[in-house]
Amino acid sequence: MKILTGNSNLTLAEAISKRLDTPVANAQVKRFNDSEVHVEIQENVRGEDVFVIQSTSNPANDHLMELLIMIDALARASASRITAVIPYFGYARQDRKAGPRTPISAKLVANLITTAGADRVLTMDLHAGQIQGFFDIPTDNLYATPVFEEHIKRTRRDDLSNTCIVSPDVGGVVRARALSKRLGDLPLAIVDKRREKAGVSEVMNIIGDVSGMDCILFDDIVDSGGTLVNAAEALKGKGATKVEAYISHGVLSGKAVERVETSEHLSKLVITDSIADDGRRAGAKKIDVVSVDRLLGEAIRRIANEESVSSLFD
Repeated sequence: MKILTGNSNLTLAEAISKRLDTPVANAQVKRFNDSEVHVEIQENVRGEDVFVIQSTSNPANDHLMELLIMIDALARASASRITAVIPYFGYARQDRKAGPRTPISAKLVANLITTAGADRVLTMDLHAGQIQGFFDIPTDNLYATPVFEEHIKRTRRDDLSNTCIVSPDVGGVVRARALSKRLGDLPLAIVDKRREKAGVSEVMNIIGDVSGMDCILFDDIVDSGGTLVNAAEALKGKGATKVEAYISHGVLSGKAVERVETSEHLSKLVITDSIADDGRRAGAKKIDVVSVDRLLGEAIRRIANEESVSSLFD
């Protein structure tokens, strides 16, 4: 087995390699003067089982091209199997036609990865489950739920008697219910919101009784932070005593960190390290980061040994 990485999340790749006691293989991923991506694999990979770790996070297009070119380089170097390990799969929110002349970009990206030469994909918390079906190669979608479960129990010392799991929209109910079951069938609530345009959300109503409860908002992506802050305010308005958020992918674009830090209603945001910190989270007091290196590392080990990945969630 060999591990390669692009430039999207070097820290996570190093952590995974330490978990597996397998050093990151030597590869040069650089830019020419006109910003073209150039990749050179600097050791023999013929006949090897290679895992390429690369989130397609901001700048999404650059990191996607790095991934595609690394896969192509490995295929041309006769690697026996190439697995694209994508902790955060960008373009996942474009998973269906939102209008009469709009693309399904998630399907296009899946096609690009397959055409480049990937034999399988390992990702985490896809925005929509049907994206697995966009790939014509085996695709494993991991969930950060066990990592969050461990963090919640540790920080709350298993005192969850007054806790409610909240989905920030109707579409995330299945995800929220999964966490609820793992924590002992905690009560559920749903934030009913209407989005007038991209990046802007308006909280309309809270479905469920949250009065006197500690609420945990649970979702897959936090981008601008507007939905999160509005949801926390609405929950507090319905009598919630405290609102925390556990979200898998911290995109945190624009002034998202500032919104979280200055919110009077959101006490804490916990995200994973699927997306590397670009420096904007430095000094943030309300944002905690938990690592998914153990989860991804164990999945990689099982794939390499042809063992079950789904049993990770038993």
